Amino acid sequence: MARHLITSAIPYINGIKHLGNLVGSQLPADLYARYLRGRGHEVLFLCATDEHGTPAELAAAKAGKPVAEYCAEMWQVQDTLGQGFRLSFDHFGRSSSEQNRKLTQHFAGKLFEAGLIEEITEKQVYSNADGRFLPDRYIEGTCPNCGYDKARGDQCENCTKQLDPTDLIDPRSAISGSTDLEVRETKHLYLKQSQMRDRLNAWIDDQKDWPILTTSIAKKWLNDGDGLRDRGITRDLDWGIPVKRGDDDWPGMEGKVFYVWFDAPIEYIACGAEWVEAGKGEDWERWWRTDKGADDVRYTQFMGKDNVPFHTLSFPATILGSGEPWKLVDYIKSFNYLNYDGGQFSTSQGRGIFMDQALEILPADYWRWWLLSHAPESSDAEFTWENFQASVNKDLADVLGNFVSRVTKFCRSKFGETVPDAGSYGPDETALIDTLTTRIRVYEKHMEAIEVRKSATELRAIWVAGNEYLQTAAPWSTFKEDPDRAAAQIRLALNLIRLYAVISAPFIPDASAAMLQAMQTDDCHWPDDLAQALESLKPGHAFSVPEVLFAKITDDQREDWATRFAGTRA
Repeated sequence: MARHLITSAIPYINGIKHLGNLVGSQLPADLYARYLRGRGHEVLFLCATDEHGTPAELAAAKAGKPVAEYCAEMWQVQDTLGQGFRLSFDHFGRSSSEQNRKLTQHFAGKLFEAGLIEEITEKQVYSNADGRFLPDRYIEGTCPNCGYDKARGDQCENCTKQLDPTDLIDPRSAISGSTDLEVRETKHLYLKQSQMRDRLNAWIDDQKDWPILTTSIAKKWLNDGDGLRDRGITRDLDWGIPVKRGDDDWPGMEGKVFYVWFDAPIEYIACGAEWVEAGKGEDWERWWRTDKGADDVRYTQFMGKDNVPFHTLSFPATILGSGEPWKLVDYIKSFNYLNYDGGQFSTSQGRGIFMDQALEILPADYWRWWLLSHAPESSDAEFTWENFQASVNKDLADVLGNFVSRVTKFCRSKFGETVPDAGSYGPDETALIDTLTTRIRVYEKHMEAIEVRKSATELRAIWVAGNEYLQTAAPWSTFKEDPDRAAAQIRLALNLIRLYAVISAPFIPDASAAMLQAMQTDDCHWPDDLAQALESLKPGHAFSVPEVLFAKITDDQREDWATRFAGTRA
């Protein structure tokens, strides 16, 4: 048994997340966590809401609520939706927690002691209409690199290029839309990332098994143009973690807060402390400090490609620069974008299907299966209603659901609702066991490598193998001439249902639970020995015929949903 620490990128608090957000971090992280738990490993799976910075303030203002109240309400919404999608976090925390405040101020103090924080007098954009300095993300305009007209002052979400507000063409305030902007002087703290460049480069070079997408983005930020730049870690905002050096005030930084991209990744660690505070675990430091036992932990992060620079450079610079023995990430699984019906999903523009809407029309497993089996790993992926309908109907209803229904109903009609006793396995059953043994080992290999789409493809092939066996064995025909032989065939098929429940649980946990309940067993042991696993349900063991596992999506439903979600979210 190994110890695995898993974090998924923490979602912004500014509203309900869309399916592109879900498949870009939280859902594949959950898949991996569930798989590892199923194999008997010790897992700590952490996530939280990212509550500071521009999106929180803007969303709260739009909702007409104090920002702290708005964040508390939206945390509850996101937590509930995460449970709705069966995201199995050990703890879902908040970056506004007291634990994160203390830890962020602690890191700032350590970085200052190490000479890695510098006070800079700089010129920033001030909005006369709003009466305030505008942090980078409060400024919108046209990207000089790709021409995207809604680029932010820190980064273009379309081409991911790092920007300064003064780079934007036709800049405007994201608060009021005003173009009455001027540049004024203000003081801020900068993390001297440039001094860490060689160390970060060497560390990234050591990560031989990282996805190309992850390393290519990190290397681009390290080496393109002037290379890795020092980055401001404070902002002129009211909402955030007050700037301190550990427990001490920071002269000249009164009224300022830490930049959200400094404190947000630190919340991964603080979330462990919240987990303990909530009474769910103990000794969080054995997961996060190598001097307290974390040297045997494998730490895996999940995120969309736009978050890669901060997790490969800025956050590691914070950890390494502190000089303290914090656990560094071992593997970063990054994802491209999931697009929606010819355009982009967008939270800010309300475009696409959002998590609450998805659960209103179909159970979580339908979405989990489609999103994971179409995960945007090697390139961007596209959601279309036609593809969604076809995948659900063919994979879930026709292959898996149909197998469960045919086997249980036939057994009930011919042998009753217990596993039949007669007959023994023959060459066909031995061949199936050999085939499935090979396929399950391949499935495990893909899951351990976090190759999500390949894992889904292999799992479907395992379901298909059971259907092909059923078609070839044809127990409904065999029963007429050799009832004992048919009994053995059905006994194997009933055990396949339990097997499918166990190995499918990471993808479709609700259907898995329904299959186990129908088989009236809580035996979730992973099939290390397949022949033995297929004898788990003994002759005479009772079962029940489950409700339809997966209902097919009709053409009328598909057309209705395509029309309903063609516009933007209100």
